[in-house]
Amino acid sequence: MVSLPIFLSESERLDAHTIVSDYDLKPIPLPGANGVIVLDHLAYDRARGKLWVPASNTGNVDVIDESTDAASQISGFNTDEVELEGHKVRLGPTAVSIGDGVAYIGNRGNSTLSIIDLQTLERGESLQMSPASPETGGSPHGVVYVATSRELWVTTGPGKSIEVFDASEPRHLKWKLRIPLDGSTEGFAVDNQRGRFYTNIDDMGKTVAIDVRSHKVVSEWDVGSSDLQGLALDTKRGFLFVACQDHVVSLDIGHDGKVTDSVTTGGGLDDIDFAAEQKVLYAAASVTATLTIAEVSDDGKFHVKALVATAKEARGVIATKGKTAYLIDPAEGRILKLSHR
Repeated sequence: MVSLPIFLSESERLDAHTIVSDYDLKPIPLPGANGVIVLDHLAYDRARGKLWVPASNTGNVDVIDESTDAASQISGFNTDEVELEGHKVRLGPTAVSIGDGVAYIGNRGNSTLSIIDLQTLERGESLQMSPASPETGGSPHGVVYVATSRELWVTTGPGKSIEVFDASEPRHLKWKLRIPLDGSTEGFAVDNQRGRFYTNIDDMGKTVAIDVRSHKVVSEWDVGSSDLQGLALDTKRGFLFVACQDHVVSLDIGHDGKVTDSVTTGGGLDDIDFAAEQKVLYAAASVTATLTIAEVSDDGKFHVKALVATAKEARGVIATKGKTAYLIDPAEGRILKLSHR
């Protein structure tokens, strides 16, 4: 376990007596890791205390027990070379979402969705999506279970759509409809309380809200950036957090997406997360190798509590229970577990 120093934000005056400054960052190597592992959208099974990690180019999905840090491996997912941002990259499973007793795995290597039993980790059905095209996409990027409507929403890349599947029978997905969009998507958050799905239209530099019942775009917001990444949601108080290239913006979704605040984090953001119990936002910047931990007040303002040194290229973070969070570290083929000592 590596004990890392805490650095205070220069943009704020912080009371040293109120700052939780003792954090441990524990590296958890992924099974069989040897060099760079492509890591993207993690998922957390809160009921069972398990972190699901799609280790894309290995063809495996690793499941980490948060109490022991032991990893189980689900192997045998197909991989293939895929065009990604102008480069050929070997991809396989890249996204996980926790559904009703099952996990849904999106595979960009062969454009499939797989269903895994959460308890036994046994593989169930696998569903082939349509071949990728500029109009329909077809390759699963983000995979999100929407409990309100009992649907699985799949953002596609590089296509300009969201594919919606009926998940009323959790172990038997059925394609339902396609939601056409103005551009490719980046990031997602689901609001079961308000019946909304949020995503960024990367090509247009805007964040949109989609009604999960009508499947229509009902709001569009410009956050002042053309480089949009992950999204996180404070469901109870109605704040949507949008990761831009080097900062995070807070939107008040109860008041037409009004911008309430912005916090500088450093460059290289990806997925961000919000811990509702702690009222804390986590944002990992891969360029500066830092994790910003910011409390969010009732007016949607950020108050930086700590800036934790991480590792170069460490990006994407998911909050779990208490003051614990996990970061992806693709360059080293591992997960970094952050905990408060």
